[in-house]
Amino acid sequence: MSVHISRHVDDVLENLSSVKDATILAGGTDLLVAINFGRQRPTHIVAIDRVDELKDFSRNGRVRMGALVTYTQMLEDDGGSVALQEAARPIGSPQIRNVATIGGNLGTCSPAGDTLPVLAALGATVVLRSTKGERRVPFSVFMTGPKKSVRRPDELIVAAEWDEAGPAQTFMKVGTRNAMVIAVAGLALVVDRARRRVGVGLGSCGPTIIRATEAERFAAELFEEAGWDRPKQPSEAALKEFGRLVAGAARPIDDVRGTAAYRRHVLAVMGGRALARVAVIS
Repeated sequence: MSVHISRHVDDVLENLSSVKDATILAGGTDLLVAINFGRQRPTHIVAIDRVDELKDFSRNGRVRMGALVTYTQMLEDDGGSVALQEAARPIGSPQIRNVATIGGNLGTCSPAGDTLPVLAALGATVVLRSTKGERRVPFSVFMTGPKKSVRRPDELIVAAEWDEAGPAQTFMKVGTRNAMVIAVAGLALVVDRARRRVGVGLGSCGPTIIRATEAERFAAELFEEAGWDRPKQPSEAALKEFGRLVAGAARPIDDVRGTAAYRRHVLAVMGGRALARVAVIS
């Protein structure tokens, strides 16, 4: 196994285009586990943790989060996405959060990746770059299956971008304990009052991150009736219906972490609680 340490994006891209089966290493919190358990045997690793361009984190109406931004940095950002911070807080231990990155979560592309439902709900765009140029892919089409995406072997995940959506957002998940656990089910809800849109992303309940589009439309109608700029608590019937629509969007399976029926149940509960939480935030 050979290891190449890159310090510039162009150098990374040259390696990805010229070396067959090159493997990208950022924080290593997924890759090193896979190597230790014998699930991966990379022959050529390109280490990118020293590439400063990928650490860019800017906000000016639109957020640009470089691929090497860590979960610790997300939590320390005072003006950050509330839902993204709530998703990052219980991930791993402080040591893991210090090195694990948003780009790594996108690169691994697991349906259980906790930040991914948030990116879906935010309507984020994934920025990819190769020696042939740069392209921007909506997150809604980026992920194609468990640990599969539209990223080509010669492409590098450079950043994730999204419009600032305001404070009316949240992330919830159910697991066997409060932290350092793979989600049984996760839910992100974003209410962008300025743009009059609702985003709902579901994790760990299907082969990809799922957008609950019927639930989004239902919630948008509630905010339209109440006035997008007016915080208002929905009725119990509305909260229950929203939860039902959230659960109905899921495509869960039975596995060692939980049954499909349990996942649908907790998604319905989380859906109602999430809407009750964000509806009163202006």
